[in-house]
Amino acid sequence: MIVCYARGGGLGHLTRVRAFLHTLHRGEPAAIGGRPGPGSPFVVDAFPAGLDGELDASTAPPGTRTVHLARLLRWDAYRPLLPARPLRFATTYLMEPVSEPHLAYLREVSDEVLPLTLVDPPAPPRTSPAAPGEWLVVHSGPPGEIAELLGYARETAALEGVSPRLVLVSPAAPPGLPDDVTQLAVYPAWPLFEAAERIVSAAGFNVVRQTAPYRHKHRMLPFPRRFDDQFARARAARAARNP
Repeated sequence: MIVCYARGGGLGHLTRVRAFLHTLHRGEPAAIGGRPGPGSPFVVDAFPAGLDGELDASTAPPGTRTVHLARLLRWDAYRPLLPARPLRFATTYLMEPVSEPHLAYLREVSDEVLPLTLVDPPAPPRTSPAAPGEWLVVHSGPPGEIAELLGYARETAALEGVSPRLVLVSPAAPPGLPDDVTQLAVYPAWPLFEAAERIVSAAGFNVVRQTAPYRHKHRMLPFPRRFDDQFARARAARAARNP
């Protein structure tokens, strides 16, 4: 049984771990949460020392093969949580470029650091596919951020001289959702991207990764996070779109 550490808000950690398991461990049993038993593979997502610094060398029993899924972090903010006796990783998979100090630490605590391109598992069939011309606003975050994204979508549409139908893709409709916005509780959202006219989102790891084939129609509004650096990720994605 593969044990996966995936603490954090929203659906980001779950989405990333599911993609990792599909990419490298298709069909193997896995569990989210808990501590690894002797001999169990242990996958640590995003935070090499845990969300609050709770993971260290004592976390994994001897014989455990530990793996880290590394993504961009605000390293200066996260670094104070690093333990004196860090967890040792057999392999760290680098899923996007990280800062040089972050990368240097990963090399210190890992036997190997390898790039990894994630592949999402197939999505279940949908009964109501996205209609061409719709603008998707994709976010599972708090109502305030959803309101900001909807406002950003309207401003962007006005600048383009269009009045599209807005569709919010989110687990639940926030309070006060405008009547002219349709809400879809669809997971995963990426199968909707191809038909959409525009995709409006924050700059989290998964949505930026999944919208990469559609960069020409993706609009990002990064938000501040405790450790995730959405602003640096958005800059990198925009630079890739406009080299």
